[in-house]
This record gives sequence, structure tokens and C-alpha cells, in this order.
Amino acid sequence: MVLSFAKSAQPGVPPQRVERAIRANDIVKEFHTEQGNRRVLDGISFSVGIGERMAILGRNGAGKSTLIKILAGVERPTRGSVHRGLNMSWPLALGGGFEGQMTGYDTCRFISTLYGASLKDVVEYVADFTELGSQLFTQLRFYSDGMRARLAFALSLAIDFECFLIDEVILVGDRRFQQRCHDELLVKRKDRAMLMAIHSMEFAKEFCSSALVLKQGRGRVFYDLDLACSIYASL
Repeated sequence: MVLSFAKSAQPGVPPQRVERAIRANDIVKEFHTEQGNRRVLDGISFSVGIGERMAILGRNGAGKSTLIKILAGVERPTRGSVHRGLNMSWPLALGGGFEGQMTGYDTCRFISTLYGASLKDVVEYVADFTELGSQLFTQLRFYSDGMRARLAFALSLAIDFECFLIDEVILVGDRRFQQRCHDELLVKRKDRAMLMAIHSMEFAKEFCSSALVLKQGRGRVFYDLDLACSIYASL
């Protein structure tokens, strides 16, 4: 099969859907290198609404994480725009941005203040979900990577987001904790929008309603997940 990876587009989207959606409009991202400008994303467009789950598929270096960061506002596109018509999370399981001098409790307080949530509710949820116990009052610089991931995951779920951004890691900890993550995110929040940069084709087929396949900066949206995964496997 010969596939043309033209600049992605999704014409004919009803105005009411665009308003209550995450919409990428002709996203271009270039990085300056010693060899000159490197275009990582080249004209990426799509829309994801409430209850829709889009897998972002691509080989290493295809621009998945860069796209997630642009959607989250961590990176700015070189050109194009992002319409955030839904209350969107930070990239799920990404705990690298937390301040090491803060405790887990301090982080809960910061996040609850930032998003206008009840500190009591956030702390209770995070304490129950992470099972960190007294370590919730320990500085984050003493946390393992797994503990940071569990804290970040729990904090994301503690806020009533309408759209979740997921960059590779979605299940952390032992098998019991992974099942809990699965149930909280994919079962209890099945009505939320999700954008997931993943490698697992099995996961995409089972849980996603569409897929954006990236290759050399270009992207194309598929609603046939079997076809999307077949093309991804051939890249």
C-alpha cells in the first residue's frame, strides 16, 4: 500500500463541535540545529471532542511528544494554533516539572489553588490513590521516578478535566496499581476526551476512536484503527 502523508486536514467539522473540542490548526514546529532548521511537525490538523480518544502513532522521533507539549502549551508552535475548547490536563504521568523542594502535600496545595479545586478533596483523593502514606509529606527530591509518576497521575485525576493528554506512560506501579489506573482513567472517565501518544497498537485498537499517524512531520487522521495500525506497523 502506498500512502501519501499530505498535510492533515479535517474539513466539514460542525461549528458546535469545534467549539467544544481540542483543535489543532496547521501546526508547524521547527527546531534550530547546527545543521539548520529541522521541521518536526509539518501542517498537523485535527479535532477531538468530548468522549473521543485519539491515538498519536509514530516511530521514535516522529514528533509525538512535541505535539503533546504544544497541545499542553509547554511548547509553542512555529506556526499554526491550538484551540482549547475543553479543560485540558497537563501530560499525564509527567512529573518532571514538579519542584523538588516541595512535598507531595505542597504539590497538592499548589495544584488545587491553580485549578480552584478543594484542597481537602484533592489531598484525600491523592493520598488514597497513590498509597504514599506519610511520604506525601516528604520532599519530592527524595521520591523515586515511580512515586513521582504516581503522584502526577493521581493529581491529574483529582482535577475534573474534560480532556486528558497522555504521553507514553499511562500505567505505573505494580499490576494491582496498573489495574486501578486503567479503571480510573479508561472506565470511570470514558466520557472524557483523550489524546494519547503511544506505541501500543493493541491499546489503540481497543480503546481509541481514531488515530493520527505521524511520519516525517506529516500526519493523517484515521477512523479505521485496523488500517491505522497496519500503516503504522509498515513505517
